[in-house]
Amino acid sequence: MSSDNGKELAGKVAIVTGAGRLRGIGRASAVRLAEMGAHVVVTGTGRDPSSFPDDEKAMGWRDIESVAGQVREQGVRALPLVVDVSNSEAVEKMVADTISEFGRVDILINNAAFRRGEDRVAVVDLDESLFRRVLDIKVVGSFLCAKAVARHLLAQDEGGAIVNLSSTAGKRGSANTSAYNAANFAINGFTQALAKELAPHLINVNGVCPGAIETARMDILGRGETWEALEAAIPMKRAGTDEEVADLIGFLCSDRARYITGQMININGGSVTEL
Repeated sequence: MSSDNGKELAGKVAIVTGAGRLRGIGRASAVRLAEMGAHVVVTGTGRDPSSFPDDEKAMGWRDIESVAGQVREQGVRALPLVVDVSNSEAVEKMVADTISEFGRVDILINNAAFRRGEDRVAVVDLDESLFRRVLDIKVVGSFLCAKAVARHLLAQDEGGAIVNLSSTAGKRGSANTSAYNAANFAINGFTQALAKELAPHLINVNGVCPGAIETARMDILGRGETWEALEAAIPMKRAGTDEEVADLIGFLCSDRARYITGQMININGGSVTEL
């Protein structure tokens, strides 16, 4: 595989889960890693186009196929795959397909998560199956992907990087977000444990904890008074962008972050949470 494009991730191969949305951290991360020279495996759930937001429908968005196109525009290769990250067989196939296509894997971005909305209710009103589904995708999915990828990183013996997407909600609980809080608190602990296991092998494992980010996940709030109040409470007086989160993720996957591991890094415009 050619690695002579002069970019810091040249010749590297990254897997980014949950990357099919036009406005999303997954897409932005896939493109950012491609800009840095990595070939990218782009995964999604195979969303029904009828469920796409209006802006995606208007532009003829094709989910992971469109993201793969944006990756290729950076002069690298892309592999779009429909994957249920909560299914171990599907995850093993994802990694096997990655190795078959590219011959290696170096980076994993665990971004897949349950959609925001119906889980945001009081515990007494939260259906057990929904609670389990939130954790299955976020926590079990991250575990399965990390396990499958780490096995290859260890065999390659050339280091690597894993970034788990968490949230500031993984550091501070709130009413009516118990499933989301539980999933992200779990991600934080999993990240720290995995970092200690893999550090001797020069494999960095870090977590990114966004606050309010302007993505399709936030559409349920609208862009009226609720959104304005949310932004007003942020010291920087605005929500972040998916590109800003992707910049942090790209840095954590680069050699510039080689001595950073086991960290859960807030990116939230100055909103105060636990470190």
